[in-house]
Amino acid sequence: MAVQTKAHIKARPFALNEVILGEGLFKEAMELNRSYLLELVPDRLLARFREYAGLAPKAPQYEGWEAMTISGHSLGHYLSACSMMYASTADERFKEIAHYITEELELCQEAHGDGYVSGIPGGRELFAEVSAGDIRSKGFDLNGAWAPLYTLHKLFAGLRDAYHLTGCEKALEIERGLADWLGGILQPLNEEQMQQMMVCEYGGMNEVLADLYADTGEESYLRLAEKFWHRLVLDPLSSQEDCLQGIHANTQIPKLIGLAKEYELTNDPKRREAAEFFWQRVVEHHSYVIGGNSFGEYFGAPDGLNDRVGPHTTETCNTYNMLKLTNHLFQWSGSAKEADFYERALFNHILASQDPVHGGVTYYLSLAMGGHKHFESKFDGFTCCVGTGMENHASYGRGIYFHDQDKLYVNQFIASTLEWKEAGITLKQNTSYPETDHTTLELQCDQPVPLTLLIRYPYWAVQGITVRVNGKEQEIMSEPGSFVSITRTWIDGDVVEMTLPMSLRLERMPDNPGRAAVMYGPLVLAGDLGPIDDPKAKEFLYTPVFIPKTEELEDWIQPVQGKTNTFRSVQAGHPRDVELSPFYKMHDRTYSVYWDIFTQETWQEAEKEYTAARERLAILEQCTIDFAQPGEMQPERDHNFQGDTSTRTGYVNNRPYRNAGIDGWFSFDLQTDPALPMLLVMTYTAALEMPNCGFDILVNGHLLEQFREGFDEADKFYNINAEIPAAYLEGKEQATITFKAKPGQRIRRLFGLRMVNKDVYERLYQVES
Repeated sequence: MAVQTKAHIKARPFALNEVILGEGLFKEAMELNRSYLLELVPDRLLARFREYAGLAPKAPQYEGWEAMTISGHSLGHYLSACSMMYASTADERFKEIAHYITEELELCQEAHGDGYVSGIPGGRELFAEVSAGDIRSKGFDLNGAWAPLYTLHKLFAGLRDAYHLTGCEKALEIERGLADWLGGILQPLNEEQMQQMMVCEYGGMNEVLADLYADTGEESYLRLAEKFWHRLVLDPLSSQEDCLQGIHANTQIPKLIGLAKEYELTNDPKRREAAEFFWQRVVEHHSYVIGGNSFGEYFGAPDGLNDRVGPHTTETCNTYNMLKLTNHLFQWSGSAKEADFYERALFNHILASQDPVHGGVTYYLSLAMGGHKHFESKFDGFTCCVGTGMENHASYGRGIYFHDQDKLYVNQFIASTLEWKEAGITLKQNTSYPETDHTTLELQCDQPVPLTLLIRYPYWAVQGITVRVNGKEQEIMSEPGSFVSITRTWIDGDVVEMTLPMSLRLERMPDNPGRAAVMYGPLVLAGDLGPIDDPKAKEFLYTPVFIPKTEELEDWIQPVQGKTNTFRSVQAGHPRDVELSPFYKMHDRTYSVYWDIFTQETWQEAEKEYTAARERLAILEQCTIDFAQPGEMQPERDHNFQGDTSTRTGYVNNRPYRNAGIDGWFSFDLQTDPALPMLLVMTYTAALEMPNCGFDILVNGHLLEQFREGFDEADKFYNINAEIPAAYLEGKEQATITFKAKPGQRIRRLFGLRMVNKDVYERLYQVES
């Protein structure tokens, strides 16, 4: 680094090439990812970069997001992942890929002639408009392109990682050229125009520009990084105000990672305080039991999670970024609190997000009660979470060990070998944790080394832990949620053994103590509800509830003999007992992580209402052909949302909606089946609505005229059903549903939009009624 860190650092990370994974869960996941990265074709990810530089592509571009205006983001992720995989494994193939991509980017940059390089369609033109003060955005688009600064951030990050991890000097020069071009684009903008531009997601531009300042010593890059202070979000956070409800989660996390990097380089306490406050609010008030956050990509009210459990919880990108932020905070504090969260999210979200057979990854990691994991296509989608997934499973060596001059932190219990050459120490951690509760640390020392070894004492280890040095048991003065400190002069061959007994516990929803997840030590347990395509589960998909006869958890959740970390409810599940095993192992199964728990008395009161509500929702889900969630970014993009400038989004009772102002309109495209009778189902709220609402609903341009009441849902939501004449859908597998305000009127808040098989719906609803 050309610029040294100014902030006080208590625990410094080791480089990826200093930590080599041993046999175990994480190495298996990394090997799956290694194979996937080698299957990808760099020239396909480079296709649009060459095309927009006036060079002939060497291979056709990939589809999915790489065929949209966000194209190019995957190349940045891929360049980072290959650089990480090289550092993690010393596999020369990944260094060659990283250097080849860099050489191709150099050719494209030279062809542009001014430092610019990207795969964004019309990128040069849109940035010229922005530079001239013509700035247009609805939140995820900037002058017609999908988050172009976000895409540039991925490219900057890929170049940075190629420079840091593979020693590619050319990558740094390309990065400098691109940053100089960007500085010229933004130089004419005043503060108000910068804020207007930052309404659109910009990733962690402040992070990569701060890194570039650290790598070059050029203060202009730091000044450019500091321009990316989005007042709407960062002002309240820096004033210790939780402003997160209703805003897109992963748009914000990289901004705070950037502030963390700026703090380390400037020692500005305002940036540290904002990052720490944000982390505390997200981890303690906006996160689910697996460590992930968001519902449909958005934060809800603090501690308001009970009504935000479904297939669109916990976007994987968010946890990838939260772990990056967590590592920064741990370096400042050396606190087990951050290391404990890192373990929770790493084992229960990141490891759980990978298909253990084919290596695909999740976008959302469903926490629906009766949900399943959906793994994305490895070669057709190229979403943001495919990109961060490439990096997640290439960089497991991060976060295991940290150090100070005379301190060595063991944060995570993962089989690995640490080469601390400066101290003349090799530490080998032998463990099959969490399959067992043991880990062993073997030290090899060039010469005796006085050192304090700090081993995490997990918050969940309430039964106490045992630590032995060379067979001699140590007195433990620490408490759970801290570090065990062992200070001595270490010699070659010293061995530290640690046993961390695990126990069962419930982690309850903050806003509903009657709903809880079951944990065993660090592990979230998921209940196996059967195969995803089980025909017996389709008529009425019940997720059992627990009605235990005793409050003692061990009395009604007991180990399954012969199965590691696996349990079964005993005479407590209704209508059946379930087997529970670690969530990261759950694959191709329907499951539940959260459970409603009743006493005998409360169940008698709740049974009728509870069962009816679950059956109604199960019916609706079963006969739904397509569902669009208004007010959530990705579902709206998936359904080709269109609308005028009067459209707005918001939340009522933690559910997102979209509406429109005077004379406004918006539309969604829904899949349909023209061979079947169709119902369109709209979800509204009975809560106070804005006045003067009147609008038409059109299907493929035809006006709907026949509406009738559907069933009520919880929290004052209800459905309206509209039969669609067959002629409106004739020969079409997709229908455009348009909401159009009547003259001088508004469109009311829409909370859900479904295309439903009318015959199945009416048959099942009659049975339920």
